[in-house]
Amino acid sequence: MKMIITIIKDNDTDDVIKALTSENFRVTTIASTGGFLRSGVSTLLCGVEDDQVQKALDVIHKVFPPQPKNNEKRCTLFVVNVADSQQF
Repeated sequence: MKMIITIIKDNDTDDVIKALTSENFRVTTIASTGGFLRSGVSTLLCGVEDDQVQKALDVIHKVFPPQPKNNEKRCTLFVVNVADSQQF
């Protein structure tokens, strides 16, 4: 299992959540601030099975089409291994 941690601008949050949930991924949102994208960001947590990681990444990438010359960072994401996952 992997955890996709996505740090995005607040104005992109709803689009990413809608895209992921429409593909049956579950997402937890945390309001956050920090050094990656400065203020006005959200952190999304999405636990996915190993064979679904690329699909989830593709869904996220579709929300952020290439922006010519602007070069503004709108998303920083990490894919990390999950040693254990429990639901009860």
